[in-house]
Amino acid sequence: MKNFRYLQNRHINCQQARPCWLNLQAAEKAQRFHKSFPQYQPTPLLGLSSLAKRCSISEIWLKDESYRFGLNAFKVLGGSYAMGSYLAERLHLDLRELSYAALTSQSVKQQLGSITFVTATDGNHGRGVAWTAAQFGQASVVYMPRGSSEERLQRIRAEGARAEITEMNYDEAVRLAKQKAEDNGWVVVQDTAWQGYEQIPRLIMQGYTTMALEALQQLHGQLPTHIFVQAGVGSFAAAVIGFFRQVCGKEQPVFTVVEASAADCLYRSIEAEDGKLHFVDGDLHTIMAGLACGEPNPIAWPILQSGANWFVSISDAVAAEGMRILGNPLRGDQQVISGESGAAGFAFSMQLLLHPINAALRTRFGLNEDSRVLVFSTEGDTDAEQYRRIVW
Repeated sequence: MKNFRYLQNRHINCQQARPCWLNLQAAEKAQRFHKSFPQYQPTPLLGLSSLAKRCSISEIWLKDESYRFGLNAFKVLGGSYAMGSYLAERLHLDLRELSYAALTSQSVKQQLGSITFVTATDGNHGRGVAWTAAQFGQASVVYMPRGSSEERLQRIRAEGARAEITEMNYDEAVRLAKQKAEDNGWVVVQDTAWQGYEQIPRLIMQGYTTMALEALQQLHGQLPTHIFVQAGVGSFAAAVIGFFRQVCGKEQPVFTVVEASAADCLYRSIEAEDGKLHFVDGDLHTIMAGLACGEPNPIAWPILQSGANWFVSISDAVAAEGMRILGNPLRGDQQVISGESGAAGFAFSMQLLLHPINAALRTRFGLNEDSRVLVFSTEGDTDAEQYRRIVW
């Protein structure tokens, strides 16, 4: 079996890939909110200069999200922004009028009363929701798909959530969370949308743009020529593409969306060329648990369909190699502890840049000595035992 499959998107429409709700102003609003958290620090943007030289390109920049709010993953950016916005709406205020200090105050808690947030997750998103709910003095319930890591479950419970591993796959767990919310009057915090449920997923995607805006600020005027982003339901990938499509102007990067082969619903959707979403069902078994999503986010899909240049489906072996490369850096480069899902986009870039057998494909992707590659390591070793099994 080949380690990856790839498809070029021949229907790029940059205008459709630039929704106004993912523009610079929206990202700045999200960043202002996140900056009000006492835990806020921009995560590092690392220049892997030695690796770039080894790959015969100009730059490799990696955004390391393992430092985000002490939670070892980027997901809290989306959940916290959506939850803060929801609470602001309940208070009949704009989020600009509220900060972390206000939302965690006893007076606001008394105005709001008791609220329960519910979500489905493989781990990182659920931990972010549980952590944010606890910060705001509210409750959370988290449902995890079968096969989820016991370590991730315990970390979610440690944040105060009522959490359990179900006998369902991820998409079924999302439907369970939706049903439980309807039955109990809870608030669903999910980064995928369905009919009648679009506001919170959109807010989650806006929350993700804090990371993209930080990267832009840390580049100090330089722009990437290539951006590789991993995707589950596609919300993170669409947020990054939608944002950079707008801020890069005429210097548009080449965007590549990378999925796990066991759950490559976006790849299958673009492959079908009928404009429709195509799902993947079953167990979705992959080490890339954060990408094990078989149903695309319908509000993310139009951005990806019009804005991504390439769609790629990778095997677990590709992701594992990416983890090992980051964990064993060349002299002069900083070590990055990147989890299975977090390393996926970077891992595929290494397939193109390090393996001579892919030299012709590297050229098709437009990679050369002047290329500047931006990747996002979206999680650290959120399942430390599995991380060691893979990299050791």
